[in-house]
Amino acid sequence: MHSEPSSAAASTAPLYSQVTFDDRGNYLYQGDLQRPGESLAAIVARLEPHLRVSFPNARFAILTQSFSGGRKIIAEVLDAPEDLTGRDAQNAFIVTVKDQIERFGFTRSNIYQDSHHCAFFCEVRIGQPYWAALADRRGSGSTVASIVSLAAFKKRVKPGDQLKLISAPGGHRAIGTTRTIEAVRSKDIILEGSSYLTLPRAAQFACDGTLVRIAIGTEDRPDAHLVYQWIPAKAA
Repeated sequence: MHSEPSSAAASTAPLYSQVTFDDRGNYLYQGDLQRPGESLAAIVARLEPHLRVSFPNARFAILTQSFSGGRKIIAEVLDAPEDLTGRDAQNAFIVTVKDQIERFGFTRSNIYQDSHHCAFFCEVRIGQPYWAALADRRGSGSTVASIVSLAAFKKRVKPGDQLKLISAPGGHRAIGTTRTIEAVRSKDIILEGSSYLTLPRAAQFACDGTLVRIAIGTEDRPDAHLVYQWIPAKAA
């Protein structure tokens, strides 16, 4: 079963997924919450609380893109109570969320004339934090105590420190490899040998002061993760 929007956020007008092409190839959808000429930032400012009301047990990160052909809203699912490992469950949840986002826009298209006009493009995707949260609910989450937060780790880890990979999915060939840190940036760590480690969201990170665990789960392996031993320069 997937989440239905709360009654407080329900629409009496047809939803995006309920509108079909007519016999002339026209697809005409008008969202009941759309405001003409509204900026992308203004749409997101209204959309975020709407999603919180519509899906009170789920968490989303809203991203936006602007490009020559238009603009786009991306809703990344960070957590939800549903088990979305099955493709049918994923598709049903994505359609339900997209229906709520599309209420803030409009679409006018014709498949025979190859024309498409919309207030914004929309994408809903399942983010890695969701798989980490699912693994936790299944009892297969992190075995590394979360003592040092991601923010604190980024402040404490320094160039000259080392990271030794001690666990990775599928017996990765780099297990046992120790690399020296050359630089620490806001979103990644540069390692010797022209390699780098992308830092995750806080929900995917655990550190006990010695071990660092980064969740990299997917729908096939929600509990997939990397574990590094953090060796400060003075102890290396």
